[in-house]
Amino acid sequence: MDPFHHVRDGATWELPRFMLDLIGRDRHLELPWPLTKYMVLQVLAAVLVWLVFRGLAQRVAGGKPVKGIWWNFWEMLAFYVRDEIVRPLIGIPHDHGHHDDHGHADAASNSDGHHDHAAVSSTSIVAVGAHAKVKVGHPADKYLPYVWSVFFYILFCNLLGAIPLLGSPTAEINVTGVLAVVTFLHVVFYGSERDGIQGFLKSLVPHMDLPKPIAIVLLPMIWLIEAGGLLIKHGVLAIRLFANIMAGHTVLGVFLGFIAVADGMMWGIVMPASILGQVAFGMLELFFAFLQAYVFALLTSLFISAAVNPH
Repeated sequence: MDPFHHVRDGATWELPRFMLDLIGRDRHLELPWPLTKYMVLQVLAAVLVWLVFRGLAQRVAGGKPVKGIWWNFWEMLAFYVRDEIVRPLIGIPHDHGHHDDHGHADAASNSDGHHDHAAVSSTSIVAVGAHAKVKVGHPADKYLPYVWSVFFYILFCNLLGAIPLLGSPTAEINVTGVLAVVTFLHVVFYGSERDGIQGFLKSLVPHMDLPKPIAIVLLPMIWLIEAGGLLIKHGVLAIRLFANIMAGHTVLGVFLGFIAVADGMMWGIVMPASILGQVAFGMLELFFAFLQAYVFALLTSLFISAAVNPH
């Protein structure tokens, strides 16, 4: 028997006896092919994210203050991701400064062609003909929608595991693997926006003044190391999320299993101790649900920053 079958994905759904009796099943609920339990829960997580932030968007429309503990909580998390993760880590993406059709320097750059970070961080002025269009915000906010999306999607997937009879889709390596692949594609896309894919690939190698014979040999080797490192970093991104969530659910399963193997007088000691251990570790799991979403968003922002701020 597979000891991990309760925390792995599958085409069956474990339910209590009274629920199985209601639906006329003897052992478990079988999902129609090709659906699996975690596929259903991923859709549920996406729907919950959409419902929460659709409601939040309606409440902030027109600049109105958000009222209510529920909505203030989600607004607080959104602002935290923006102000403590995305903006500080990505910062002001490097650019070479450009000129408009009239030869004027971009308002985001000073006379030396370098960015005025203080000005850009608050307001960007883009000349449009004889008029000026004001863009309020931070340049890193361009990358905020994706980081917000992965943060809250992972958070809801993690939190579903705290509800009895459900589970965390992020405890499946295929789910976290797809999240890592999507993040990798975003990193490559953002890094290629300015100079194209060739420019992004060249930027993986830092500029070095080397004699030509040495450069011919050394630079390809450095590029291979850097490209391999980029792939490995995203692979680790998937493995660490999967391993942490799977480990947490496994520990809870082990605590519960202590009750099943105890007998006689030991059962009276093991049962309450096991329940208390599950409650305590369950609270810790709630903390880890937020922590793992935070770490994924943090690393995603770091990878994007490295792509848009090359060597």
